[in-house]
Amino acid sequence: MKNSILPNNLKKGDKISLISTARKIDVEKLGHAKEVLNKWGLKVVEGKNLRAESDQFCGTDIQRASDLQAAVNDNSIKAIICFRGGYGTVRILESVDFSNLIKNPKWVCGYSDVTALHSYLNTKCNIATLHSTMPVNFETNTNVALESFRKALFGEKYNIIAETHELNREGAAFGKIIGGNLSMLYSLSGTKFDIDTRGKILFIEDLDEYLYHIDRMMWNLKLSGKLCNLSGLVVGGITDMNDNENPFGKTAVEIIKEAVEEYNYPVCFNFPCGHIDDNRTVILNKEGKLTVAYSNVIFEQ
Repeated sequence: MKNSILPNNLKKGDKISLISTARKIDVEKLGHAKEVLNKWGLKVVEGKNLRAESDQFCGTDIQRASDLQAAVNDNSIKAIICFRGGYGTVRILESVDFSNLIKNPKWVCGYSDVTALHSYLNTKCNIATLHSTMPVNFETNTNVALESFRKALFGEKYNIIAETHELNREGAAFGKIIGGNLSMLYSLSGTKFDIDTRGKILFIEDLDEYLYHIDRMMWNLKLSGKLCNLSGLVVGGITDMNDNENPFGKTAVEIIKEAVEEYNYPVCFNFPCGHIDDNRTVILNKEGKLTVAYSNVIFEQ
């Protein structure tokens, strides 16, 4: 397996770009976000269109792509942090030239809708990225979640230790971890940005979906061969699920458990990552070790 391109660790005094590739931002949250990043010793550079609005988006597709391109091209910028998710990143993927990112790699950070960007960079460019909290959530994040983000940016070693879950399947898995938001992975299925899961640890999480749609998406992963050759499966926050008037009959985690029942790799549920306050940072497209034991779950990178 080809080694991933790992961006350099940040150091105090480095400049980071704050942009939004998806929805418009709540400008009132900017102050607190900058305060946190400044406290870490980072210099915040706002994208030219960070405060722009176009319907629900943070400016037009052209404006959002322009901010991302500018951050990619500027070698003085050492990390690109997406302010929030929502929807819209997929609309600009083909409008950005990422060739300078391959020559001068920098961390690209975020989660949720930013999964589209992770999938592009992990799949097409073989660059490691940070599945991390975003400034929109800084005020409600746990200290542990924020600290995991800081440590990942600065290259400080840390492990994620999670509580056990009654549906976990014990064992150890080794390999690159890939994935992100399940709905976004589903939307990219069959495209040139579709992920290759063979021999890897797949991470999934989601928010505010109907149970039958979770089932549909898991069957998509199963029928497309993405579940049969995994090294392991990590299921993060599967939160605020919806049901129909005629109940589906299973919870979201039961649906996922059923989809992988025939396989032998370790599986863990309720991993602290995703649309939750305790959203800890995972380095996507980097080797890791997952240990699912009776007493707890440990993920090391």
